[in-house]
Amino acid sequence: MTDYLVVWWVWLAFALVLAILEVLAPGFIFLGFAAGAALVGLALLTPLQALSLPVILLGFAVLSLASWLLLRRVFSLPGGQVKKFHHDIND
Repeated sequence: MTDYLVVWWVWLAFALVLAILEVLAPGFIFLGFAAGAALVGLALLTPLQALSLPVILLGFAVLSLASWLLLRRVFSLPGGQVKKFHHDIND
């Protein structure tokens, strides 16, 4: 019997759920986890599916952290700046 956490489509479905949560709660909270889950799901389509569950979970943690740091660096404002609005949308 195969473990359900080693199935590739479970990881891709988990990535989709996390991406939807990121849309509902923006701020790079779930974006790295969604990218990590998607990368693990795609990796399980290769011969890496023979890895054990602890190794897969470790890979998910490492890929999530790396993708979160990368996406945070790419999409964040430079130098800790705050976005300011100088006009009202209703004007």
